[in-house]
Amino acid sequence: MRYWPTLVMALVLVGLGLYLYAIELPQKESHDRQDTIDKKVLLFDQETLSGLTIKTDRHELVFARTPEKGWMMTVPLSTEADQREVQNLIRALVTGNVTRVVEDHPTNLTPFGLDNPVTTITVAAGAARETFSIGDSGPLSSTLYVLRESDRKVLLTNLAPKDFVNKTLMTFRRKDLLHVSQSDVDRIRLTYSTTEIVLYQGQEKPKSKWKLRYPIEGEADQTEVRALLFRLEDLKALGIIDPGPERDALAKTLTVPKVKIAIHTADGDQTVKLYQPDQASGEAIAESSPEGPLYRINPAAIRDLTKELFTFQDKRLLGIDYTDIAMLSIKTPTEQYVLINQQNEWVLEDQPTEKLDQQATDLFVSRVANVPAEERVIKQAGPLSPYGLVTPAAEFIATGRDGKLAGKLSIGSHADGLAYAMGQRIQGIFQIRADLLTQIPAKKDLLAASSEQTPSSH
Repeated sequence: MRYWPTLVMALVLVGLGLYLYAIELPQKESHDRQDTIDKKVLLFDQETLSGLTIKTDRHELVFARTPEKGWMMTVPLSTEADQREVQNLIRALVTGNVTRVVEDHPTNLTPFGLDNPVTTITVAAGAARETFSIGDSGPLSSTLYVLRESDRKVLLTNLAPKDFVNKTLMTFRRKDLLHVSQSDVDRIRLTYSTTEIVLYQGQEKPKSKWKLRYPIEGEADQTEVRALLFRLEDLKALGIIDPGPERDALAKTLTVPKVKIAIHTADGDQTVKLYQPDQASGEAIAESSPEGPLYRINPAAIRDLTKELFTFQDKRLLGIDYTDIAMLSIKTPTEQYVLINQQNEWVLEDQPTEKLDQQATDLFVSRVANVPAEERVIKQAGPLSPYGLVTPAAEFIATGRDGKLAGKLSIGSHADGLAYAMGQRIQGIFQIRADLLTQIPAKKDLLAASSEQTPSSH
């Protein structure tokens, strides 16, 4: 059989393949898995953790994980934990790697700062426990010596000192005064000593808008409401005064709040009152419940949350949304024409057969509809001549799809990039950016733009 050498070679190759598949590859995978395990600081899966204890020379903090509220502090007091701080510490342990094993069952811990560790951390995963003692920084500032209790090994790790050093009770206490998720809030009430402002979220689809309900009804400034929600999310305690004699003494100095904030979500209402009992010191105090802790906050929070009605009003002076305009009259000292929206296409009232540059016309109309007040000059319109509004530099009148007058904007004199203006949406005289005065197209320019795009016929 002249093919027997080939057959023998094939059998050898098959045998070699089976050996590699059945023995070498599993051994390599097992070795790789063990190597990965050996490099991990904490061998528990993060999702299985149920308890945490942090012990320093100043305090011992104990946390338990609950299905409803996440991590809760149970010692030295029962309260909500700062979820971010607890998760950051746990994540640092879970993702931390062992650079090398320095000593196994050491007899002298002093060289590593482990005879008197900075922090001792115990994590629990059900009945399983693991304890880590955090020592000095390693040869590099971004490394730490750690003693792992389960195998009594001194490890040089890539754990960062900032994640474990100088952590206090305040670090791990919940500091957010409100549980706020912007998408869940549907009503905000700001109560001041002499008035209040109520904002609510409308039901428009697909994207709802914030509106004013009190002291007036109307559209709200969407940007300002979002900024308010960001500030409420960011309202945090700098210090906490728990119930006791100190809290009782401080509470007696709190009389009328600078502002009371109430937010409503599907889960219920939350309220916080902000006080400034001593104007000289500027100290600011927050209270979220009559019997709960008092919170020291940044005094700037009171300034940021004490706003007048104008702040939250829709400042687009014309008074009608761009998409609702059926007819717009434009008048300047040199121009006067009317634009009509016919089936979503702009035409001139006196030349309806002429084609206009729709993109340029759309842009112009949207600028008129969306120009906002930058500053309020006076609340009620008085004498107009000082502001150049007796004979305006430009006047726009908008008619809605129902045929009724729906918006008006008059622009007066201007200087330094700002112009005086009055509008239908808000009473008073305001300053707006003067750019709009230079962006009003002449009627012939609208026509010229379209004629240039249309080739002439011969």
